[in-house]
Amino acid sequence: VQLVESGGGLVQPGESLRLSCAASGFTFRSYSMSWYRQAPGKERELVASISSTGVRNYADFVKGRFAISRDNDKNTVYLQMNSLKPEDTAEYYCQGYGRWGRGTQVTVSS
Repeated sequence: VQLVESGGGLVQPGESLRLSCAASGFTFRSYSMSWYRQAPGKERELVASISSTGVRNYADFVKGRFAISRDNDKNTVYLQMNSLKPEDTAEYYCQGYGRWGRGTQVTVSS
């Protein structure tokens, strides 16, 4: 089983990024997938999740700015992040099938 995140980077406040998580080794379409983040000195927190049937849930701090989606044909889950703020700076992790990816760094700074 592998979860590989990509798409992180350095952006300015107000800009956008799209994270991707490519999954392999399990029946992707049958499992919920989630994005978490962890800022330095803070605990890891749930950002968004999407069920196998497409039901989405978001943390209050990203509602209206972030959108999670999945492509079951590509075994990939996405996190579209708009109107980024400095407080969104964190390592972002993909989670599914009880496994974690290694993370991708998002830095929002002017």
